[in-house]
Amino acid sequence: MADRGQRAAAVFDALGLEYEKAFARSEAHLASLEWLTGRLAPGSRVLDVGSGTGRPTASTLVAAGHEVLGVDVSPVMVDLAARQVPQAVFRHADIRELPLEEDAFDAVCVYFSLLQMTRAEQSRVLGRLARALRPGGSLVLATVPADVEDLAIEFMGQPVRATSFAAGDVAAVVRDAGLTVESERAVEFVPDHPEGAAEPHLFLYCARPPAHA
Repeated sequence: MADRGQRAAAVFDALGLEYEKAFARSEAHLASLEWLTGRLAPGSRVLDVGSGTGRPTASTLVAAGHEVLGVDVSPVMVDLAARQVPQAVFRHADIRELPLEEDAFDAVCVYFSLLQMTRAEQSRVLGRLARALRPGGSLVLATVPADVEDLAIEFMGQPVRATSFAAGDVAAVVRDAGLTVESERAVEFVPDHPEGAAEPHLFLYCARPPAHA
């Protein structure tokens, strides 16, 4: 487990602000944040898994008046985020190992942060995140849908080993975690980077069922 986390940290330590620039114009990402903020009461607690540089996710949420905890395996990203979005709290930690209280958050964001975990780890983490949501809370998941396991690829010039699920299976994994999928959006996005290549993005808008459901 530690080895995968260290590899992921090394990739994003190297990318730093390049990653933010490459994905800054993702309209689908911004639209999902608009959906999320539209569902949250003022002062909601939000967990941002794989918080990166803090932009656009944490910055959008704190601007809307919410309390954000960002978690990332990359110390470089955590440092950048803390400087760029000082109103939020950022922790250098591996979400697979971080203790999470049940019913602790009103919303959870998971933007492309599971792709360097095994399928079993991804499923386990989603289950823990679902339990960390209060009943009725919302979760946004974004991933690159593909039927691949531990596939060696190059991502923006960095060697990465990626694991994901086929597009038709992602929603099933989310439902197995105890969440409902309210809607999905599939787009193709080209990162703004010299070595960026077109990649499919899948956004799932999810919720934890209310306690009485």
